[in-house]
Amino acid sequence: MRRPISRRTFIATGLGATAAAFARWDTRPDTILHNGRILTMGASDPEVEALALAGSRVFAIGTNTEMLALAGTGARRVDLGGQRVTPGFNDAHSHPCGSGVALLTQVALDMDSIEDIKSAIRAKAAATPPGDWVIGFLYDDTKTPRPLDRGDLDAAAPEHPVVVQHRGGHTAFVNSRALALAKIAENSPNPPHGEYFRDKAGRHNGRVAEDAAEAILALAVKPPSRDDYRKGAALISKQFASRGITSACEADGNPAILQGYQDARDAGELMGRFYTHIDYGELDKMIAAGVHTGFGDEWVRVGAVKLFADGSISERTALLSEPYAGLDGFRGIARASRETLYAQARKAYLAGWQVGTHANGDVAIDTILGVYEQLQREFPRRDPRLRIEHCTLVTPDLVRRIKAAGVIPLPFAGYVFFHGEKMHFYGDERLKHMFAMRDFLDAGIKAAPGSDYTASPAEPMLWLRSEVTRADASGHTWGANQRIRVEEAIRCSTVHGAYASFEEDIKGTLEPGRLADLVVWDHDLLTIDPTHLMSVKPERTMLGGRWVYEA
Repeated sequence: MRRPISRRTFIATGLGATAAAFARWDTRPDTILHNGRILTMGASDPEVEALALAGSRVFAIGTNTEMLALAGTGARRVDLGGQRVTPGFNDAHSHPCGSGVALLTQVALDMDSIEDIKSAIRAKAAATPPGDWVIGFLYDDTKTPRPLDRGDLDAAAPEHPVVVQHRGGHTAFVNSRALALAKIAENSPNPPHGEYFRDKAGRHNGRVAEDAAEAILALAVKPPSRDDYRKGAALISKQFASRGITSACEADGNPAILQGYQDARDAGELMGRFYTHIDYGELDKMIAAGVHTGFGDEWVRVGAVKLFADGSISERTALLSEPYAGLDGFRGIARASRETLYAQARKAYLAGWQVGTHANGDVAIDTILGVYEQLQREFPRRDPRLRIEHCTLVTPDLVRRIKAAGVIPLPFAGYVFFHGEKMHFYGDERLKHMFAMRDFLDAGIKAAPGSDYTASPAEPMLWLRSEVTRADASGHTWGANQRIRVEEAIRCSTVHGAYASFEEDIKGTLEPGRLADLVVWDHDLLTIDPTHLMSVKPERTMLGGRWVYEA
């Protein structure tokens, strides 16, 4: 290792302070990206013209002249043509691997017509042996003129049990054969932490929620093979790269999903970096193997233990202190008691794990925040970075407590825009405190948003459009007080995403020593009218110094 040269020496030699990292390396750069508008997200040099790369890392940053002067005879020189460059985006809460498996094995129903959905189910049933399950996903009940019901699914596939999962993952729609196979009679009571929805006559309408849906899906979905998981991880990582996403948190994984990412990486098929939460039900296996948060490498890393406190925002099952508008006093569904959440979180916390708890409604957030506060009082630990996944509806007091406890909220990035037609269930006043990015940032909280894909699209420009304008697709503004600036939104999905996974020392910025994960965009995100952000596309995506997507 060469002896470091001082900043003053570099300035004196004409290279400038931004190239000072050159002194800390024994190698020379192999690639120079120049003539760009490169948003580094770094504190000292937030925007530069050029980057020098060595292998998978950023070698130095600075002006065109400075960086080109570092290039040896064999170095690649890439003219960016004045294009805007950002660090790769980080989807800080999503479900990539399972979504990839579903794309390979189930019928996608992201359609706005009941008849089109029935036709797709009918076609899938025709290719499925009678009596076998037909499984759909990506359905959204507010994107169709009315929700699917039991009668629709009976008509589409009378000889098959059918289950159609809402894209949010907390509810499903089933037919009569599915109810019969699950031994659910008309007079069956709701299960703990679940619900069977009924029509006005008191009969099952086919909609089931939370643990009621989970029980039916457990009957319907065959465990994927190891090869299924590899293919699913590879497929989604390729799709993410094409959208400018180079890192993501797998928000509810298990050892098989973790293996799928590792297999895709080992096969050279993985086009992204994945921080993989592990469902609480798998915790004993992981403890027995001596594994906890942080185990892995820069490609695949073990994340938090995942817990669940309540339901969904898009499916209207989140646990709220005040009823949903127009739903007859319904306030949502608790997924676990406080006592259960404390016991689960304590076990994971004391075994050295980060804890990430799904909590959307203000009641659920208050509950899990109280658990986290109790754990830190009883067992103080340096920098545990406890997470509240989604953390949707907050109050000023909850924001204060989140800041005091050092908890990381992970709000939905694109819900205001993508799920705008559902927001009337919450109302304008409540939306002033939902997806509360402005409140979090003003409090100094490193909120790290995610798509929750498949619950909403893994599309960074949709995220920015939603966070910056707070307007839905119809133009209605929900909670204008929570708007943030474009550069702030980029920071939240790069720097803060890395922080949420303890990886701020290796990614999130384009500074010397960080991974060369970046996106070249076809328009400037910082100058385009925010209402046109969704027209912006990646031209190229780089992962570890290698182009993994080119338009």
